[in-house]
Amino acid sequence: MSSLFLRTLRDDPADAEVPSHKLLVRAGYIRRTAPGIYSWLPLGLRVFRNIENVVREEMDAIGAQEILLPALLPREPYETTGRWTEYGDALFRLKDRKGADMLLGPTHEELFTQLVKGEYSSYKDLPVVLYQIQTKYRDEERPRAGLLRGREFVMKDSYSFDVDDAGLQASYDAHRAAYQRIFDRLGVDYVIVAATSGAMGGSASEEFLARCEVGEDTFVQSTESGYAANVEAVVTPAPEARPIDGLPEAAVYETGDTPTIDTLVEWANRTLDGEYTAADTLKNVLVKIRKPGGDWEVTGIGVPGDREVDFKRLEAAVEPAEVVILEEADFAANPALVRGYIGPKGVQAAGGRYLVDPRVVTGTSWITGADTVGDHVVGLVAGRDFTPDGVIDVASVRDGDPSPDGKGVLESARGIEIGHIFQLGRKYADAFGLDVLGENGKPVRVTMGSYGLGVSRMVAVLAEQCHDDKGLRWPREIAPFDVHLVIANKDEAAVAGAQQLAADLDAAGLQVLFDDRKASPGVKFKDAELLGMPTVVVVGRGWADGTIEIRDRFSGEAATAPIDGAVEAVLAASRGQ
Repeated sequence: MSSLFLRTLRDDPADAEVPSHKLLVRAGYIRRTAPGIYSWLPLGLRVFRNIENVVREEMDAIGAQEILLPALLPREPYETTGRWTEYGDALFRLKDRKGADMLLGPTHEELFTQLVKGEYSSYKDLPVVLYQIQTKYRDEERPRAGLLRGREFVMKDSYSFDVDDAGLQASYDAHRAAYQRIFDRLGVDYVIVAATSGAMGGSASEEFLARCEVGEDTFVQSTESGYAANVEAVVTPAPEARPIDGLPEAAVYETGDTPTIDTLVEWANRTLDGEYTAADTLKNVLVKIRKPGGDWEVTGIGVPGDREVDFKRLEAAVEPAEVVILEEADFAANPALVRGYIGPKGVQAAGGRYLVDPRVVTGTSWITGADTVGDHVVGLVAGRDFTPDGVIDVASVRDGDPSPDGKGVLESARGIEIGHIFQLGRKYADAFGLDVLGENGKPVRVTMGSYGLGVSRMVAVLAEQCHDDKGLRWPREIAPFDVHLVIANKDEAAVAGAQQLAADLDAAGLQVLFDDRKASPGVKFKDAELLGMPTVVVVGRGWADGTIEIRDRFSGEAATAPIDGAVEAVLAASRGQ
């Protein structure tokens, strides 16, 4: 350590919000270069490489072949698939000296597809799985949380190419099992959830989420089954349609100053017969949506008044289109839209589309806006008094909601996405005409899978899950060193003995971080706790009595061992024995 390129910090960096960011900087694993961009220092790079090696071993084990594509890419392939536009401002765009449009690759479906098209032409060549571990670039609007949400990051992305859907399913299942082995080896606490495909396209999609309170993803699990899903992918069970016959006619009431759901419910309970809650009202949220290359379109979304529109669910539902909340200028340009008193008919009168929550089925009766200031309509019946233009499942998902599989209710938790697997199907093969000659001599359109795993993000995820109030606590599989050997005794014999022990441990196959600095024992112990090696060996006062101390960083337990059997004792401790 006297020559290691390392400086630990006593104070948290000013821009750090989450534990992993604070600890990785304080422990000298990474350093900030620019917003969302970090340099890897020796200890951080060792953790990164260890994770990378686990990923590579398990990918190779399923027969995947590693390649490396460039990060600097031409515009044309992404223009072909429409993603040059779909990615919007998240894409790093640049021009070369000749004025040609280029980009820094955010993901590489297009390049992999073109590569296979150029090399393979027969069904006999397939299946094939190719992967790379490579730097990606996305111009995050608000990079945050250190390595968890950066503008430059390293990802393992792999792609399967099969001649039929059965082959795709087999490739998908192989990747799913490989990911489970990877995350089990890394010691991460994770859950597999149903997910949306988003801009990637395709059908079946699952995310691997690391459980973490600071995670940006919310997922839900059933209390009575194995159902789990990202909230964006939760499908709300629609109730049965109700009969319309016999329902009272809709009536418009003067409700006074009631622009919110709370004030409307208060008025209803004061004025109408019966007891009313927010769930009896129909809340109408106004947004505008723009498909890539298109114009903005006003859209009303009707949800039960006891729900909010979850904007992340909405973005996922309309992706790759953009969506924003309606602004003052939009209301001014559409007099039919009366803020606070909007109803389904007003949205459609303004030329907008009106979409409803799955719970708003034919025969349901609602209190909602009458499209004039101070007025609401009571008893507006879906399917009789208004006809939605479609259904959109974007209302907030709450704890206690029925599980979509009909078993139990949902409970929510937070997580960090560490892997995402897709059955892409033929989206990219169609875009580039990726065909091979089939067994019957006729062209067959290839079907693809795409499988991403955040390698650099895993460093931060493990730091989030594996730390205490003293510092990091790395799992043995990916720790920078197996053993942190501390000299806490200035006696010449103890120093010489520690140096010999370091050499013996090294000869025994252990990777040793040797704290030979001329610092106080207190400083050395604090650094050992901060840096987080799984086994800490102390050559201290006990040396004179013929013993060393062995500390387990995870459990906090310490034990003494005789000097004569020190190597064997440390070997056993480093194996968790």
